[in-house]
Amino acid sequence: MTPEHRTIAAKSILLSGASPEALEVLLKNSRLRPFDRGACIFLQGEKATAIYIVVEGWVKLYRVAPNGAEAVVGVFTKGRSFGEAVAFRSDVYPVAAEAVTDCKVIRIEAEAYLRQIRENPDFAVSMLSATFVHLQSLVSQVEALKAQTGAQRVAEFLLELSSCESGECEVTLPYDKVLIAGRLGMKPESLSRAFGKLREHGVKIQQNHALISDIAALRDFSLEDPATSWNKL
Repeated sequence: MTPEHRTIAAKSILLSGASPEALEVLLKNSRLRPFDRGACIFLQGEKATAIYIVVEGWVKLYRVAPNGAEAVVGVFTKGRSFGEAVAFRSDVYPVAAEAVTDCKVIRIEAEAYLRQIRENPDFAVSMLSATFVHLQSLVSQVEALKAQTGAQRVAEFLLELSSCESGECEVTLPYDKVLIAGRLGMKPESLSRAFGKLREHGVKIQQNHALISDIAALRDFSLEDPATSWNKL
């Protein structure tokens, strides 16, 4: 585990409330695990014994329905943690985790974290904060599915990846378009139509890059009430 990995872990919501001494003890007994793209980190229904912090790459959490359909629950990158709540209950993982790019994660044994909670209540506060962030993310996904068009959801996704406040911007798509569609609750063909719709709003897709002509205009489009277009008829 490099100093950079330790810094990323220390700044994560899960560990940000820890004192330097407590953090050192916890990380000393944790392990850095590399995974190749497509590798399974854990399976749905597997006993939950650890929590994870992503320090490089991207990881997806997903559920497989009885009919075999895959539902993407979340996609996580550097500094994000997953597996907290169920690990502390000694339950089973309700989702599976897979590396969608080559990645590295820090594996923290749940029992080691529980020991730190007993000795330092700030760890419990951080764990609750991380769980709240997951809940907030799921609520936002439901809200987007209910209140935004497909093109607006794609626009918001691009805005989240962008570091620009105004003007032109180029965004690199972090993983393949099939996963982007799943993350946004869309079929791949619906994603293609959404990209086509975004051309009207200054977005051009070139392989794994999105070229945005006006980031502020795209932001306005993502916030527009979908009913507005009907009112104009």
